[in-house]
Amino acid sequence: MITGELKNKIDGLWEIFWMGGLTNPLDVIEQMTYLMFIHDLDTTDTLRAKECAMLGLPFESIFAEEVQIGTQTIDGTQMKWSVFHDFPAQKMYSVMQEWVFPFIKNLHGDKESAYSKYMSDAIFKVPTPLMLDKIVTAMDGIYEQMAKISDTDARGDVYEYLLSKLSTAGVNGQFRTPRHIIRMMVDLMQPKPDDLICDPACGTSGFLVAASDYLKENKKSEVFFNKQNKDHYMNLMFTGFDMDRTMLRIGAMNMMTHGVENPFIEYRDSLSDQNPDREKYSLILANPPFKGSLDAETVSTDLLKICKTKKTELLFLALFLKMLKTGGHCACIVPDGVLFGSSTAHKAIRKEIIENNRLEAVISMPSGVFKPYAGVSTAVLIFTKTNHGGTDNVWFYDMKADGFTLDDKRSETKENDIPDIIARFGNLKSETNRERTEQSFLVSKDEIVQNEYDLSINKYKKTEYKPVEYPPTEQIMSELRELEKQINIEMDELEQLLKQ
Repeated sequence: MITGELKNKIDGLWEIFWMGGLTNPLDVIEQMTYLMFIHDLDTTDTLRAKECAMLGLPFESIFAEEVQIGTQTIDGTQMKWSVFHDFPAQKMYSVMQEWVFPFIKNLHGDKESAYSKYMSDAIFKVPTPLMLDKIVTAMDGIYEQMAKISDTDARGDVYEYLLSKLSTAGVNGQFRTPRHIIRMMVDLMQPKPDDLICDPACGTSGFLVAASDYLKENKKSEVFFNKQNKDHYMNLMFTGFDMDRTMLRIGAMNMMTHGVENPFIEYRDSLSDQNPDREKYSLILANPPFKGSLDAETVSTDLLKICKTKKTELLFLALFLKMLKTGGHCACIVPDGVLFGSSTAHKAIRKEIIENNRLEAVISMPSGVFKPYAGVSTAVLIFTKTNHGGTDNVWFYDMKADGFTLDDKRSETKENDIPDIIARFGNLKSETNRERTEQSFLVSKDEIVQNEYDLSINKYKKTEYKPVEYPPTEQIMSELRELEKQINIEMDELEQLLKQ
């Protein structure tokens, strides 16, 4: 969550772009993203050099002493942010325009990689040396501020804050997922080194980045000290689709700066026949767009067989079931309506998940989670594709706090259910004796079926009513008479005063 001084610094940077004539929010975000990427390349390169030095491994910097840019051979170190940010404005502009930008566009050797595809049409649009100098100075201030926030994914939050500036944010139900909610879902699913992970509506690749970070933090030796697993991690593990080229470009850069060399990030309408992936992935993590309108004719027919609808939130659930291989898991965010909607399509998709697969958990989230961008009520669904049923008891959790206030300010607070959610989900055996009045409990499949597959937590939660004792009626009447007398006395006094 971006607040305080960091927020002011980003707003100040935004203003520099606007005053310099770049007024299209998409252009501003794109240019900022390029510059952040150029900065992070330097940081990552320096970090890897240190890691290799500690481990005694050979290291080849991407900023080599001799780099070929077109017909020129130049000193690669001149393109490091930490070097050129001290140059005079005119020289910095020339270096950026003539060397750095062509360099990053051709950075990835594989011309078919996600990065190469979405960087090929990238354009450097900062118009003047003075403006670039101001931007670089402002960004140095932002990075300095981010360095002080060491315990959070400040970089990811900065991306989200930048994206929140888009006037189109929220249109077609595309709500940006808060990083701590993404991280909770990844921690619940615990990705493995041999997983094939997909987000069919990936946006800035937030879920894929969080999954890669989880593996780095928790499975480091299994992933990086095993040649086969490392190759899988770098080239095959992560797949993301989206229909917005800017998002794809940002997503590809986001993955690359997090150390994943060649993710499969592609322009694709996931719900259409353009997406042939079926029975492929072992883990799907997603927050698909809600309430988006779409042309029914473009929707893949096998999805409509599960639930005939135009509602994207239902079709995406059908898609997840189709894209998962048997035994594959899914954690996704759905709007509340999916849990209790009474249309034929709503009931059909819930029945499909419960009867033919294994629904494991429904985590109801408070409506303020997506504020200040949206006040929509949502839940996390966790299920496993089995094709033969398996739903026994479904775990429900009523999340009341996520570590931030639930108003538009979203200030950090001590109340946070997320650690409790992760702990309880990891030990479901101890949940069997919980009462329906507690924050989490299990509900049998039979009971859910009897309630027409309703997955709303309020359907099963019991509310404890505490008796309230009121005084006898005679006493209340007596008090009212007394009050009336007092009012009449004071009214008489007021009347006397007005006559004087």
